[in-house]
Amino acid sequence: MVMMIRRLDKNRRTYTLLTLMTVLLAGWSGMETAIAASPKTSKSTGHGNSPAADAARRYALALAKGDHVAVGQLDFACQFRLRAAAPSGLKAYPPASDPSYESCWQDLKAAHAPALKRDDVGMTALWPSAGPLVFFGDELARTPASAFVMEELGISPPGSGLHVTVDKNQSIPSGSFRLDAGGKTLSVPTTLVLMTVQYQDPLASPVTYAEGTVKWANTIKRARKALKSVTTQWVVFTGLKKHGFPGDAAVFNLPVATKPSVPGMVAEKIPFTTEISRALPESLVWWSPNDQPGTLTAAAARAATFPELRDRVALLNRILIIDPNQPDALTVLTRNLYAVLLREGGNGHNLTVRDPALSVVVSEFYWNIYAQSTRTDLSNGMEMGGFSQPTPADYLFRLLPAAEALAKTHPEQLDNRFRLGVAYRWNNDQRAAIETHDALVKEIPDTRKAAKAEALLQLAWSRLHKSAWNRILHDQEINRAYSDAETSLAVADLPLDKFLAEYTMAYSMIFMPNYGDKAKLLHHITEAKRWFDEVPGKTDEVWRYFLHSELLKAVLDADPMFQPILATAEEKKG
Repeated sequence: MVMMIRRLDKNRRTYTLLTLMTVLLAGWSGMETAIAASPKTSKSTGHGNSPAADAARRYALALAKGDHVAVGQLDFACQFRLRAAAPSGLKAYPPASDPSYESCWQDLKAAHAPALKRDDVGMTALWPSAGPLVFFGDELARTPASAFVMEELGISPPGSGLHVTVDKNQSIPSGSFRLDAGGKTLSVPTTLVLMTVQYQDPLASPVTYAEGTVKWANTIKRARKALKSVTTQWVVFTGLKKHGFPGDAAVFNLPVATKPSVPGMVAEKIPFTTEISRALPESLVWWSPNDQPGTLTAAAARAATFPELRDRVALLNRILIIDPNQPDALTVLTRNLYAVLLREGGNGHNLTVRDPALSVVVSEFYWNIYAQSTRTDLSNGMEMGGFSQPTPADYLFRLLPAAEALAKTHPEQLDNRFRLGVAYRWNNDQRAAIETHDALVKEIPDTRKAAKAEALLQLAWSRLHKSAWNRILHDQEINRAYSDAETSLAVADLPLDKFLAEYTMAYSMIFMPNYGDKAKLLHHITEAKRWFDEVPGKTDEVWRYFLHSELLKAVLDADPMFQPILATAEEKKG
């Protein structure tokens, strides 16, 4: 190759330039290959307190503390720029006020920025909900080692703290660099220091994707985990003083920013090394349920006191990525999300209902009817719809897996299973809704009248939803729904439950051929009104809301037989 160049160009300067470019390109190609594989010829020097290991440890702790000066004095790229600007070399570090330290720190912040970019929206938010959340995603293997001890994770606020332990250090092929484009290539002893980073607090540690997760589609949320510890490797240069550097050891964390000497060519890589400072992906250890169970229990209680829903959900989500079956977190989360859905239902029907029990019934009824028809708010999430705030669908989608987990681990919590069946219904999981409420009907003894009556009513509405949504005439679920409501009436002892039972029977009849017996339909509506008048907090406005339900109102309007009861409601309105 050299002989060919010599024959083609006899000019000595051209020959030298081409030869240098060939060497540089070959060196860069070799370095890329070496980075992908660990060195096999490196010499292990054990755990000792070598100058290289000490420099790496001090550098990591300085990063965690936010010590700009110490970081700048131990960072190779920072010191290289100072040395390159001083032809005669440096005898000492610049004073603490020197702007180079702040410039160096900003370069590191820019390198860490991708791990601090939040994309957790709606009900997927993780704690800390408003502060910096460190997330190492698909770029983990290419993230600089400094990001794993960044200030946001460090031992001074706002981080919760970390510990670093030097595990091993070993010599690797010497690193090399040139101080200027025309200068000679300098070679310095290079050490690879392996250091474990342990995070103190599971609620503030960095987050990664769970092991084995694959990105199938943008709409599929990948499982995340809280990182407990990771092994990082640091490339440390020593023997720098003899080359005019103010210190003898420096950590190669980020390459020196360079520009190509000739436009269009590859820029010179400074420094050349066979390894880079990074985390070892195979070393990741995540927090598990048994590590700090007391912390998780206390955090669930703390989350319940937060006034903002995002804060509550974010902290509960953080707990549940550590322990997906943590009962306190699941209980608080499901109750909160169901309450928010009821609140959103209240915003939909816009009625003033002062009695808490009646308010729940009215809001559930709103979503029951809405789930049979429009469904937009229950199926169009925040990200899908491009909204700035979570939608009812976001609450519903987060409620379902949490309620399912709680039902599996604590089936004795009947209120959660009631909510789960309703959530299935609103999510149009027809068979799951029916099966969930049917199981409750079978398990609840007849002696528990209120619970039994509610279970039968919820089962009836889950059956009704299947028929109403599918629009299948002569569906046997209609007759079963009527029968469930009739049985509920027989065991109910509260006026509210009796009203709902009569109303549900009337509502189920509108799906029967020719509406069944119209006189019977009128009887159920009349009885429903009689029991409704005994319900605490009842108002004529709420009664009209039930009576004017879209499908029921269409049936009542179509037959003069029902005009008297409609007229009575309108008279009271007048």
